[in-house]
Amino acid sequence: MDDIVKRAMAKWPNVPDCFNWLGLDRRGNWCLRDDATQALGPFPLSKGDVLEHTALIDFIARNYGKDDSGRWYFQNGPQRVFIELECTPFIWRVQIQEGFNVSVHSHTRLSSSVLNSYLDESGLLYLETDLGFGLVHSMDMWGAVEVIDQGIWRPTELLAKDLPERFGFVQSPASKSQ
Repeated sequence: MDDIVKRAMAKWPNVPDCFNWLGLDRRGNWCLRDDATQALGPFPLSKGDVLEHTALIDFIARNYGKDDSGRWYFQNGPQRVFIELECTPFIWRVQIQEGFNVSVHSHTRLSSSVLNSYLDESGLLYLETDLGFGLVHSMDMWGAVEVIDQGIWRPTELLAKDLPERFGFVQSPASKSQ
């Protein structure tokens, strides 16, 4: 977490939480959901504007975390902005280097080690890593299939509806606000 965020939290400890204003889609994009977007329906039905400002995206990534009930948030100074998840808290990018060295990075640009892999009933691939649980980005599925074919990952089958409870995350924090 950024030092400036820690100082703001100490200076203003009682700022109310924010819900429904930021979403994470299944491609790892942060989606800003203003009042007009929210009026059109829940996330991801109404996604809003995809953030493109690199410094803002990096700031969100550095201050991204979860609370004890599995609700993911971005700590924006003293305010906790809870994230609507289209799918999972992480979106994994898979890269295969020469010699079949596999690396996995999150949408927040953090490297991670794969602990387990899973396939749901739709054929979506998920990774459980030392950072957390997430969906493999659709653009990286060909490489991921190669990793599976090589026997490096051996996915276990599971149902998509069981993911949040099994891996301890909340897709819509506003519905679970404390």
